[in-house]
Amino acid sequence: MKKNKSITTDDVLINLCQSVTEVLSKASGNKITYSAMVQKITCTCLRPDIGSFVLFDGGFNGIVVINLTSIAALEIYQDYMRNMGMPEEEISQSHLADDVANVMGELMNQIVGDFTFKVRERLQTSITQSQPKMMAISKLVQISVDTAMDRPQMRRVTFTTKNHNIFYLEFAMDRTEFIQLHEFESADSIDPDKVMEESLAEAQEDTGGGDSDEADDDFLAELGL
Repeated sequence: MKKNKSITTDDVLINLCQSVTEVLSKASGNKITYSAMVQKITCTCLRPDIGSFVLFDGGFNGIVVINLTSIAALEIYQDYMRNMGMPEEEISQSHLADDVANVMGELMNQIVGDFTFKVRERLQTSITQSQPKMMAISKLVQISVDTAMDRPQMRRVTFTTKNHNIFYLEFAMDRTEFIQLHEFESADSIDPDKVMEESLAEAQEDTGGGDSDEADDDFLAELGL
């Protein structure tokens, strides 16, 4: 009797890590890698200097958190802008600039979008995600983010940029297992070039960055900070 293939939390995490490296490598024009070793953690947190999180639910519940140092965030942002052909004088030099948060937030959105596509294609289930929020965080602020999950499993993965700057992905999801009952054909793979073109077009049309400080204040107020 043929043994059914099963997919665990760590297999789902590999799909997420692939989405991070594929999207950021394509956006920056430089190779982004992740560690072969994964940490088990007990909670997911937003940490300085720049952090973002996305909640998702549907086939399973979970949360994705990305925490970047100012140096790592600036490297990815600046490489992305240069890859777009932006002149050097128009590229921000501070991680506190609204433009940095906007660009990194859009990249986070692309990462999660690619991940949800992989989940639909490879796990034959569907998840929906919240709108990602990317913001600069004071060194004095640490935010723990919880979501209702069934016996959550939590992991932290280390990523490295071309210039050897480090950032972290924290991931939590229901303790669950996907068991393949029969063979199936995967859907056509998403075209990363098309995704990037659409995202760049949206970014160029977006002129609403001036309200980001007020939005951040409202967001922190909702968290009671």
